Formats: sequence, C-alpha cells, structure tokens
Amino acid sequence: MGYESWLFLFLGMMIALLLYNLVQWSLYRERIYGLYTIYLLVWLSYFSLRSIGSFPDNITHFIRIVGPMVAYYVYYDFTITFLNLRDYRPTLLRLFRIAQGGLIAYILLEISFCFLSDLWQNPVHEIIHTGVRSALAVLSGYIIVTIYKRKDPVGRFFITGSCLLVLGALTAMILTMALPLTGPNLFWREPLTYLQIGIVLELVFFSTGLAYRHRRDIHKKALVEQALTRERERRHRDYSEAEQVVQSLQQEVDEMHMRALQAQLSPHFLFNSLNSLSALIADDPSKAERFVDELSSVYRYLLQANDRELASLETEMKFINSYYHLLRTRYGQGISLAVDIDDACHECLLPPLTLQLLIENAVKHNVVSPNYPLTIQIFTKNSTVLVVRNNLQRKGINRFTSTKKGLQNINMKYRLLNQPPIDIYESEDAFDVLVPLIPSTTQVPS
Repeated sequence: MGYESWLFLFLGMMIALLLYNLVQWSLYRERIYGLYTIYLLVWLSYFSLRSIGSFPDNITHFIRIVGPMVAYYVYYDFTITFLNLRDYRPTLLRLFRIAQGGLIAYILLEISFCFLSDLWQNPVHEIIHTGVRSALAVLSGYIIVTIYKRKDPVGRFFITGSCLLVLGALTAMILTMALPLTGPNLFWREPLTYLQIGIVLELVFFSTGLAYRHRRDIHKKALVEQALTRERERRHRDYSEAEQVVQSLQQEVDEMHMRALQAQLSPHFLFNSLNSLSALIADDPSKAERFVDELSSVYRYLLQANDRELASLETEMKFINSYYHLLRTRYGQGISLAVDIDDACHECLLPPLTLQLLIENAVKHNVVSPNYPLTIQIFTKNSTVLVVRNNLQRKGINRFTSTKKGLQNINMKYRLLNQPPIDIYESEDAFDVLVPLIPSTTQVPS
C-alpha cells in the first residue's frame, strides 16, 4: 500500500475520532472534551497541510516543525485537566507550564528563522530542531514514569497512549535520519507513518480513558446518591421514631393533666355537697335523707366519669337531672331548670361534669331564693354549641371563697382534647357559657 492510500485512511480515522469526540462534548459539556477536540484538529490540520505540498519551502518547513509543537502545547493542557494535576501533582503542573513557555519561545524562534531570515536553511537549524524534539521525548519519558506510579486506571490509559505517541515520534525521527531520501513510495518506508500510527493509538487510548473516566464518575455519583438516600432514610426513620416518642410522652402528659383536672372536681363537688347537706340536716332531716340518696347516685356517676375523657350529651343530661334534684331538694322554688336540646345532638360529646360545674358555679355566685329564683337554661344552638344560661343576681357577700378554677378547668380540658375553648358572654341580666359540642366521630387523645 502506498503512502497516499495510508494517509487517506489515517485522515479518515482522525475525522471519525473527531466526530465521536464532538458528540461527547455536546453531551457532557466538559472542558476536557474541548481540549481534546483542539488537539485532534491540530493534528488533522497538520497532516492535511503537509499532504498538500504546494507551499513555498520556508512555509512548508515552518509547518513541518511548528505543527507538532502546537499539538504538544495543547497536549500539556489536556494532560493537566485529564489527570487533575492541580490537585494531584502541583510540582508536575509547574513543569508543564515551563514546557509550554519553552514551546511558545521555540515557535517564536521558528517564525524568525522561517519568515525573517534564511536561517531555516542552515544545517544548525535542523540540529536545534532535533535537540528540541529529543528534549520533549525526555520530558515525555519523565512524565510517563512519574504518572505511571499513580495506580489509577484512567491515568494508565492516558500514559499508555502517551507512551505510544512517544514511541511513534522517536521511530519517525530515527527513520528520518536513517532511511535514504529516495526509494519506493511505500507507507512503511515513510517516517511519518509511524508518527501517525502512534497518534492513532494514542487517541484510541485517550478516548477509552475518557469513556472509563465518565463511567467511573457516574458510578461514584450513583454511590454518593445511594449513600445520601440511605442517610435521608435513616434520618427520616430516626425523626419518625423520635416524633412517636414525643407524641407518646405528650399523650401521657395530657392524660396526667386530664386526670389531675378530674381529680380537682371530685373534692370540689364533695365539699359543696357536704356544705349543702350540713345545712339540710339542721333545717329538714327528711329532705336530708332524700338528699343523701340522690347524692349517692350522683357521686357514683362522678366516680365513673373520672375514668372517661368524654361523655355523650345524653349521658350528661341524665346526670344533670339527678344533680338538679339535689339542688331542687335544697332550694325548692328558688331554682328552676329549662332544657331544650335538639335530638340530633344527643350523641355529641363533651368532657364529663362540664355541665355540673357550670350549674354549680351559677348556684355559688348568685342569689337563690323563692323571692329571687335562679333560672338555668340549657339549650343547643346550630347543633354545634350547647348554651348554659342563668339570670344574673349576684350575691352581695359570697359565703364561699371562689377558687376561680371552674371555667379554667373546662377550658384546659378542651385544649387537651385539641378542641376550641368555651365562650363566655355576660350582659346586665344574663350570664351565658357556650360549650362546643364534639361530634361523636372525632378522634381525641387517649
């Protein structure tokens, strides 16, 4: 095969590698693919220009010498990025920068030789060029040995490619000096063939290394994402467990508060009942006996209510009817109770003893006598609110010291049940307490 046929095949391989790299560059948008594209273009332009062969001698000489120097300059930048020398080997990075500075100086020197004088025709000039190529070969050997010590597959791909390029360049340089200038135009007798073979093998290894590097980066990214996902799941699991513990503790605290509030009612109710009984024993023993029976029934419910946090309105009203009999026994015509509750509200819920506490407060803080009867009304409003109303006729001097805990206890119960608080409205002649009714389907803390 003649050299012209080989050159055509070589340029075709270079173009194929260039197109492949352009696709990679468009996909990943990394700087390294841009440098690789420039590197390919330099070699492709160099051999394309040399194949034309219709330039003046000085220009042809300039292209022959400067083309590889430009390629080596780009090669150093490509190497710095490919092997991440800024982090891995800052000393080697400085050496590369010095070499690039030397290449620029040599290119400027060749410009002066080829375009500003005839020194390019002087044999000494060829000796200088050979010395520069030899220095580059030595530097490349040092780089190969230094980087090969780095046990990294990507670096090994790169260095293997670089080694093949150096071998091809050295072979071409030796054959240029050893082979005669005349002879059959066979591709294997052309020194440039070996440089071109070295370049093709180098580029193949470079492309393989880039592909491996990219797959490795994807794998590392996947591992990092998996680790982050596991960490997020662990933190979410720990957070959920902690939240459950907090909720459990909060429920226990709420339950303790509820029990404490209920416990406050029992002695409060008993204290007032015993005071009432004390007065009845002296005034009317028969009423006192009936009062004791009703008190037993009421207190039985009170003890049962301490084990519940909610009771139906129907159950509460049965208890209020018994409780009202106690008050009626004591006060006679001095107290009256009017009830008007929507049938749809009987299954609604509220904290036990809420109505008893409101009625007890009304009796405690208002005059209750036949001449000034206390009227208590219990009725529903909009099927969502229970209203407890009493007429206002406050006592001038209260026999009982108010603990001011009644309404506070009711509000505390509603807060612990995550329900809206009660509302209080007072006018000149009436005192209203609006108690929210809880739907029977509502989930409340247990």
